[in-house]
Amino acid sequence: MNSGKMVFLMVVMAAVLSGTSVIQSAEPDDYLVYVGTYTGGPSKGIYAFRFHPSTGTAVSLGLAAESTSPSFLAADPGHSVLYAVNEAPVFEEGKGAVSAFAIERKTGHLTLLNRVSSGGRDPCHLAIDRYGKWLLAANYGSGTVSVFPIKNDGRLGDASALLQHSGSGKDPRRQAGPHANSVNLSPDERFLLVSDLGLDKVMVYRFDVGKGTLTANDPPFVKLSAGSGPRHLSFHPDGRFAYQINELSSTLTAFAYDADRGSLREIETISTLPQEFSGENTTAEVAVHPDGKFVYGSNRGHDSIAVFAVWGDKSILEPVEYVSTRGRTPRQFAIDPTGNYLFAANQNSGEVVVFRIDRATGRLTATDVVLKVPDPVCVVFVPVR
Repeated sequence: MNSGKMVFLMVVMAAVLSGTSVIQSAEPDDYLVYVGTYTGGPSKGIYAFRFHPSTGTAVSLGLAAESTSPSFLAADPGHSVLYAVNEAPVFEEGKGAVSAFAIERKTGHLTLLNRVSSGGRDPCHLAIDRYGKWLLAANYGSGTVSVFPIKNDGRLGDASALLQHSGSGKDPRRQAGPHANSVNLSPDERFLLVSDLGLDKVMVYRFDVGKGTLTANDPPFVKLSAGSGPRHLSFHPDGRFAYQINELSSTLTAFAYDADRGSLREIETISTLPQEFSGENTTAEVAVHPDGKFVYGSNRGHDSIAVFAVWGDKSILEPVEYVSTRGRTPRQFAIDPTGNYLFAANQNSGEVVVFRIDRATGRLTATDVVLKVPDPVCVVFVPVR
């Protein structure tokens, strides 16, 4: 039996065992879907699926690599290497790690290349520049930001920069110190924007793409309302606006972005929740649709995706709907490269639910595709070819 037939039979068997749909062959527009997880329970690491957007079907490829709490993932621009934070005390002084994996596109298997200290505690977010030269990491527990060179073979080198945030916020339980929550390169990659939950600030740094260094910008930050707890940030495709989701206040802030100065100006802040909801909630992910007409945010507690339409040249947000994720605690979600599907990772109910996106209205409709994954946190797409 040749290797191609063997791989196909393995895919079919994985599909039968997982209860997902079988894709008959690898089409040019197929994607590998990698799901990062927490490994305190049944999860063993990073799981892989093959997704065929033309039909909306998916098949399980099983465990792609064993790894300790690979909670957030990012793929290099060439789609040959997958990077994962290890959100656990792996190194000395309780520091976490960042791991690099070579991608085998035929099978989805991942091979560990190397692992380095993240430079702080509880690494939670990654970014990679467009040329695949640098990887940037946010360390939530210690409030630090790290930059690592990416070698020609995809391995990570020693950190070229390590910055420590300082200060505190309004909430003595959640904001007693700095908590770098995400690292976000500006569209031209001249600046790095770091959302810090503990400080209620989006810090702004000048990024030297030649040296991999960070220096404070002028202005060095934008301040949000006390107790907001900024988490993730997403730029509009036109680069003139950015949207910050705030974990503690369950709000979404629209900013106008000055690309010359690297500065943010608040336009408005609105709730991510329907008016009738009165329970406990924190937000998690934010993403702008590739068409630029809609912004999506996830609610943990209300367990929903909030959909907003972008109106006019001033980027005013208008609520469209709040859609149940059909699971518990949607920690992250991702829009597939075609712009037709949204994958919602329900951490506490162990599944990634796939929704179809209406490109005209932004509304979401749940499909029958549900990817079973223990403690899913993050979803990343890699083209098969």
